[in-house]
Amino acid sequence: MTALPAMAMAPAMLLQGRNPASSLAENKARIKNDPMETAPNYLSLHKRGELKIRGEILWEKMRSCNLCPRDCGTDRISLQRGDCRASAELEISSASAHFGEEAELVGSRGSGTIFFTNCSLLCVFCINYEISHLGQGRTYGIGHLANMMLLLQRNGCHNINLVTPSHYVPHILLALDQAAARGLRLPVVYNTCGWEKTDVLELLDGVVDIYLADFKYADAQAAGKYSPGAHCYPEVTEKAMIEMHRQVGVAETDPETNLIYKGLMIRHLVMPGNVARSDRVVRWIANNLPKNTYLNIMSQYTPMYKAFNYPEISRHITRSEYNNVVSTARRAGLTNLRLQMQ
Repeated sequence: MTALPAMAMAPAMLLQGRNPASSLAENKARIKNDPMETAPNYLSLHKRGELKIRGEILWEKMRSCNLCPRDCGTDRISLQRGDCRASAELEISSASAHFGEEAELVGSRGSGTIFFTNCSLLCVFCINYEISHLGQGRTYGIGHLANMMLLLQRNGCHNINLVTPSHYVPHILLALDQAAARGLRLPVVYNTCGWEKTDVLELLDGVVDIYLADFKYADAQAAGKYSPGAHCYPEVTEKAMIEMHRQVGVAETDPETNLIYKGLMIRHLVMPGNVARSDRVVRWIANNLPKNTYLNIMSQYTPMYKAFNYPEISRHITRSEYNNVVSTARRAGLTNLRLQMQ
């Protein structure tokens, strides 16, 4: 769960805040001298024309939308809004260098985050509910999204971090194709709730460099209650994690910069009363993925939005609750943990 930076500027502000005289030659020179910035795989897909083809395939899925596990069947191309509350019009809340992500993504210049409006999972406790539930954002074209990516690169960000991207993945691939033609070569971070269909993920093979994925629940009843209608979350997310790992493997860090440039990074938010069954989450990871899988065990659960309608999750977690999850993860043999409260 990514927190929206307090000073994040709206995309239009970001686009106006940079001198357009910044040249592509200067940008390429900076990239050449940065040991982190190696050519990502999506460049070869772009050169073959496959990036655009995949974007068009995904676009067609919006005619009877089945991009996310809700499979709502809405004709989003006719501008109807699906269960995720999105139509085919691209809506974005903010784009900026963000310093609140994991240190291995932020570095010294920030992670280039683009916060997409609306959401497929719709958690009742979402910290960014103004964006995910209330639709805070503005409408942009695919060309605008490509411009945002390029400007984040020119501003020195280490990666392009796509926050809550699932319902706009067709737009993302088409924009990435345009941006690649104009010099984009930063790693792409797919910052997802984890509830992803494997057939959609397969079309992202070779496009995404880093999967930054939540594993929220290992209990179907809790998933359906706190993310209404998402009872299949554990089953779907387990399959998604395996596919993400197949594509990008264990997170790899550049030894000179300490930045992750490729791989799977998992987040798990510890919730009050172990309602999400954190013990099952960490054991599943240990039993089904390499023991050195990157896992950020997060302690910052904050009751927001509709969480107060559910007494059992209307409080912060305790230190003991957090430490129990950490102990379980260690006993399960996981070795690449990022810890907060201890």
